[in-house]
Amino acid sequence: MKKIMGVLLSSLLVTTAAQAADTKLLIGSTSASSSHYGYFVAVGQLINEKVPGVQTTVVETGATMDNIRRMSRNQVDLGLVTTNVAQHAVSGTKAFEGKPQDLALLWVYTGAPQNVIVRKDSGVTKLEELKEVRFNPGIKGSATEATTEAVFKSLDLSADYVRGSTTDIVGAIKDNRVAGYVKSGSGNRLDSSTMDIATTVEIDVLGLNDAQAATLRDKMPDISVIDVTPTEGKPYKTWSFGVGVAATSAMSEDVAYQIVKAVMEDKSVQANAMAALKNANIAQRTTTFGTFPLHKGAARWFKEQGIDIPAVLQPGK
Repeated sequence: MKKIMGVLLSSLLVTTAAQAADTKLLIGSTSASSSHYGYFVAVGQLINEKVPGVQTTVVETGATMDNIRRMSRNQVDLGLVTTNVAQHAVSGTKAFEGKPQDLALLWVYTGAPQNVIVRKDSGVTKLEELKEVRFNPGIKGSATEATTEAVFKSLDLSADYVRGSTTDIVGAIKDNRVAGYVKSGSGNRLDSSTMDIATTVEIDVLGLNDAQAATLRDKMPDISVIDVTPTEGKPYKTWSFGVGVAATSAMSEDVAYQIVKAVMEDKSVQANAMAALKNANIAQRTTTFGTFPLHKGAARWFKEQGIDIPAVLQPGK
């Protein structure tokens, strides 16, 4: 009996030790009503299944700003960020003026090209012609609105800004009370609200010229300038930011490496949670949209794959 009890006790101690050795991580996401929340639930399940010794729990949060602040207080270990706000945090600018944050990029899973849409009959064929034209820079209070205004300021552009919700602005464009707006797209696809407008009136997409693209690359390191090749219409250049996942230096290099490896090798879990990720190359999206340094563990995975890491993504020493 004593021998049996000893075996059981030893087994219990081994199990307890193994459980104690688990790394428990909290993932900051966004509102549970968002499609991005479902993505993070899927990522959490993927990590739990594929990364030995790591267990995650997804936490509903207020998205990027909330996640960055929670990470700085060690309340979450990794979380959703937009690349433009995260770049501000790392560099100690904008809302983080003089208070740079300890933040490193793990991966970017989707990009948000900022498409400048105008009615074809407005006669506007380039960004400079928006001066004094009634135009919506983005939905009121959105990252698109703030980024558009910063872009226009950097390029010395202007427009007669009209504020409102998506529903308000779509109706105003259809009724010809507003000439156009800026709306996030997804990859090569225009937003559904833009396609709704296109069922009523002909539209054009205004792109950046080469000089404007060069100016933004120089003056606005928080965004990316990308080439968009739509399924219909002519290719164009525009500004964009990405949506990704960041952590702090408190995450070990090995844990970050194992998490990134699991995410990059996954072929179905993430795509099932977010249709836009079907056949997506997440590594390519990371190098395209990333605007601040990779975590050392993430960089290790990229190097092993022979993927060139842009200077802006190079981790610190």
